[in-house]
Amino acid sequence: MQFCDECGSMMHTEGDSWVCRSCGYEERRDDAAEEAMTTTEGQSDDGPVDMSDVDDTEIGPTTKARCPNPDCDGERARYEMKQIRAADESETRFFTCVECGKNWREDDN
Repeated sequence: MQFCDECGSMMHTEGDSWVCRSCGYEERRDDAAEEAMTTTEGQSDDGPVDMSDVDDTEIGPTTKARCPNPDCDGERARYEMKQIRAADESETRFFTCVECGKNWREDDN
């Protein structure tokens, strides 16, 4: 990915040049510099990862959390935090009970 030296916008390839569609700045492409760039071209999406053979201790961190499943007395859960709302709001916490596998989430209200 190349960014414009004039305005900072992302540049696009057109033939043997990088062209800024915002301000019109052009720059000659450099094969050596482009070789070091990472692209998604040729990569495949193999789908979801099968975690069934992975030991629970290798899956990630756990915390003390009471499982909301009324049939489970679990008090530990694996957790993951993701930013799914606006950047100025707190992350959402996703939990999975280590006893029964129930999933739930918590948001700050």
